[in-house]
Amino acid sequence: MPNVMTLLLVEDSKQQSQKLTAILEFVAQGAVSVTDSENVLGRLGEKFEAILLGNCDTSENLTRIYNAIQELDEAPPVLLLISNGDEKSLIKDVVQGAFAMLNLPMRYAEVSDALHRAQVFNLGRQQSGGGVNLDLFRSLVGNSRSIIEVRKLIEKVAESDATVLILGESGTGKEVVARNLHYHSVRRDKPFVPINCGAIPGELLESELFGHEKGAFTGAVTARRGRFEMAEGGTLFLDEIGDMPMAMQVKLLRVLQERTYERLGGNKEITANVRIVAATHQNLEELISEGKFREDLYYRLNVFPIEMPPLRDRMEDVPLLVNELIARMEHEKRGSVRFTPACMIALCQYRWPGNVRELSNLLERMVIMYPYGVVDVADLPTKFKPSGNSSDLPAMNFDQHLASNADLQTSRLPRDGLDLKEHISTVECSLIKQALEEADGVVAHAAKRLKMRRTTLVEKLRKYGLQRSETMTGI
Repeated sequence: MPNVMTLLLVEDSKQQSQKLTAILEFVAQGAVSVTDSENVLGRLGEKFEAILLGNCDTSENLTRIYNAIQELDEAPPVLLLISNGDEKSLIKDVVQGAFAMLNLPMRYAEVSDALHRAQVFNLGRQQSGGGVNLDLFRSLVGNSRSIIEVRKLIEKVAESDATVLILGESGTGKEVVARNLHYHSVRRDKPFVPINCGAIPGELLESELFGHEKGAFTGAVTARRGRFEMAEGGTLFLDEIGDMPMAMQVKLLRVLQERTYERLGGNKEITANVRIVAATHQNLEELISEGKFREDLYYRLNVFPIEMPPLRDRMEDVPLLVNELIARMEHEKRGSVRFTPACMIALCQYRWPGNVRELSNLLERMVIMYPYGVVDVADLPTKFKPSGNSSDLPAMNFDQHLASNADLQTSRLPRDGLDLKEHISTVECSLIKQALEEADGVVAHAAKRLKMRRTTLVEKLRKYGLQRSETMTGI
């Protein structure tokens, strides 16, 4: 795990709680608080990064505890611990609402992955200000400078009524930004109405935007509200505004200037109380120079521009995006998949012309092809595989903790099985040796690299018989 975690285990069986505590302390590298179903409510005021619900005696107890957790201002992720067949006896709402379910006996990779995703969840809540719908931020996940700047801009402009122009390539998540702007505005309780200006023929676009009266044209057998009326009090999202015909641009400009419009075939002025958010993948300034877009409309729309970076410019975010997109598929019961470290590096070296949408499509394909399996480089479609000598490829700079997490959770299980305890010890010993080498044998520095206490590392060195190394210092 990347950081020490604070966990609460709820378990009525003392024997089982001791076993689970030992495993969780090893994986989370920190102390685990333990309580039972009778006393847990008194512990919910404390700060925990995740709560694990085990045997709570009855399903009614489990439901009561789960509901109490959900009533907290910032409810931590809830992980359900279930034995084979137990899921059928659990309350449906608890199963569907749980952050993750862990089968007993625990498997290291599953526990490590669930705790890592809980950390990602908590990090996302901190970065988005807390108490938000994190599903809206799926495409905005990342630690790159560019995506952090986008989140800051959203935070600054969301509460105002300023018109926002979102720029960026297809698939970068422009509609995600628009929905976030609406969600965090004072208009959040009113409709968010999107319309793709490039997907509707020009002769129908006016009716779609402003509505029409009965008999306005052939086939108009009844009056119909337009998108402006549907979005009254809320937000109207004009996607692909660069594809809007010139004739419609004039009419849209009038609405933006006067805040009134008329239905097609009507003569009654309707006031437009909507916030306009527009988006395009095109260069509007070039379209202006080519005479394809009105300059006055451009300046009306470009009050507060937000530019979404292409995925190739924030490659360090790919592992985190993969984790988030897979977590969403798991939550929607659409399956899951894991990637080997080599495969993750290959994904980080691909240029992603389709951006986050292309990444999401690939993950869905891999879930179908290798359900709950582990995907290696050889399993990827040809275009995603690195070409040439891997040493010639650019070095990736994504977070060490994501890479190390992938190492732990994506190892292939040999056909004949393995001794898990021995395997984990081998991996741990190897990582300790690497940390010591990188720290020039200074134990304190190695402990910092491994994000553990120096005294804990000293104990592990003794356990593996490494304390005799002449290159080690600081013991």
